[in-house]
Amino acid sequence: MSNPFFYGGIAGNGSFCNRKQELNDLTDMLVSGSRCFLYAERRMGKTSLARKAIDALPANEYLPIYVDLWPTDNSAAFVETTARAITQASETKAGKLLEVAKALFSRLKPSVTVDDGGQPKVEFGMGSGSASKLDLTEALDAPEALAKRLKKKVVVVFDEFQQITQYDDDLTERQLRSSIQHHKHVSYLFLGSRKHLLQSMFLDQSRPLYRSAAHYPLGAIATEHWLPFITSRFRKTKKKINKATTIQLCEQTEGHPFYTQHLCHVLWSMTAVGEEVQPEQIDAAVTELLRRESHAYVTLWEMLTRNEQRLLRGLANSEPPIKPFSAAFTREFGLRSASNSQRASESLLQKDIIDREEQSFVITDRFLRLWIQRTT
Repeated sequence: MSNPFFYGGIAGNGSFCNRKQELNDLTDMLVSGSRCFLYAERRMGKTSLARKAIDALPANEYLPIYVDLWPTDNSAAFVETTARAITQASETKAGKLLEVAKALFSRLKPSVTVDDGGQPKVEFGMGSGSASKLDLTEALDAPEALAKRLKKKVVVVFDEFQQITQYDDDLTERQLRSSIQHHKHVSYLFLGSRKHLLQSMFLDQSRPLYRSAAHYPLGAIATEHWLPFITSRFRKTKKKINKATTIQLCEQTEGHPFYTQHLCHVLWSMTAVGEEVQPEQIDAAVTELLRRESHAYVTLWEMLTRNEQRLLRGLANSEPPIKPFSAAFTREFGLRSASNSQRASESLLQKDIIDREEQSFVITDRFLRLWIQRTT
C-alpha cells in the first residue's frame, strides 16, 4: 500500500488537512478583488493553500497566475519571471504563446523556444542587471490589460515575495505600489515565509508598500483537525492509531503541517498492517527522523556562534511563555546579558533559523528543536 501521508511538496486534495476557514477567507478576498499578504513560517502550507484557492475559482470567470519569485535576485529577473508566468498562464499552444507575449510585452523582446521535454517556453531578452521603470511598468500592468482583453478577473499570486527585499534597489517595490493601486480587475496574493522581512515591507511607513494589502497570518493546524485526518488515513490502510497517541504525536510537531505529515509518514511505515501504533513508537519514529537529519544539524550547529547556540538551546528547552531577554533566561542559558541575547536573535533571524512569534521566537524547524533537546 502507498503511504497516505505526504510532505515536501504541493499538497493535493487527498493530502490536504482542514484549512477550511482559511480557504474560505482567501477565496472571499480573491473574489472581491482584494490584495492580501499571506505569511507564515516555511513549510506551513502557504503555497498549497494558495494553489487550492485559485484552482477552485471558475475557469470561465477567472484567470489564475502563479509567479514564483524564489529564483529571482534583481529587478530584471523579476520582470522576466513575471512576464513568463503571465504569458504561460494565458496560453499553452506554441503558436499562440508568441502572439500573446508580443501583445503584452512588446518592449521585452519575447521569443519562444522548446525545452528538453519538448514543451514550448517563452523567453525574454532582458539580459542581466536591473530593469528600467518602463520594463517594470509593462510587466506589472499586463494582468489588468489581460483581464480587459479576456473579459475575466485575474488573480496573481506572488510566492516568496520577500525576495524583492534582496534586490539592489526599491524600484520594484515602488512600481508595484504605483501599478497595482490602479488595477480594478485583478486580485493579488503575496506569499512569504520570512515574516520579519515581509512585515517591514507592509508595516513600515517609509516603505512603498506600506498598508497596501490586508494581512493574513497562517498558523499551525489545531490537534482537533489532525485527529480525524490522521486516524482515518491509518484506518483506510488497515492500521490503527488511537486518540491519545495522535495527540502525543501532534505535541511533538506543534501541529506544523510539514513536520506532522513527515512524522506520520515514518510512523505509518513502522507499523504493520492490522497493528495499532503504540506510544513508544512515536519516540522511535522521532529518533529515526533525527538520525536521518543528524549530519545536516551537526553541520548547522557547528557554524553557529556560542551565543547563538545558547539562545537556541534556551528556546528548545523552555516552557512558554519564553522571555529570551529576561535576566532569568540569559542567566540559565549562559548568555549573561539581554544585549547578547538580542544580537544572537537578530543573527538567527537573518539566517532564517528562528522566527518571531508574539513576544518571543520559535525555532522554525521542529525537528531541529527536538534534536537540540536530545543532543546538546
